[in-house]
Amino acid sequence: MAVKAMGWAHSFPVSGGVRAGRQWTRKHLESLPWTAQKPDTVDAVVLTVSELLTNAHIHARSDAALVLTWDGDCLHVSVHDEDPTLPRQRDPEPGAVSGRGVGIVQMLADDWGMKCQRHGKTVTACFRPASAHQQGDNG
Repeated sequence: MAVKAMGWAHSFPVSGGVRAGRQWTRKHLESLPWTAQKPDTVDAVVLTVSELLTNAHIHARSDAALVLTWDGDCLHVSVHDEDPTLPRQRDPEPGAVSGRGVGIVQMLADDWGMKCQRHGKTVTACFRPASAHQQGDNG
């Protein structure tokens, strides 16, 4: 069985890259067949992109390479930055303005992971829009 994948990649600079990343992601998601029926999944993907780009810019202090890949089952959202330090789950104080990114990604994505690479790290989140429907999503 042949698998047809679609994908897009873009680099976002530290200055102003998060907003541009959200807009770029939303625009490319419109070309996928499931997005009109799954607006909550689209919003979760866009929020995840925002969190991952913000983490790359703030904690890694680097530009971020964003890759979206749709393989027919999973939309893979991968963000690469130049810092090999892996993000960690934190327990921020109420009212803290940061420290929730990993928790947000864990909550929104169907699956996620991270890996160190020669020049930094990549964090990838997977969204399976069909599985939400199978679990009784009325959306």
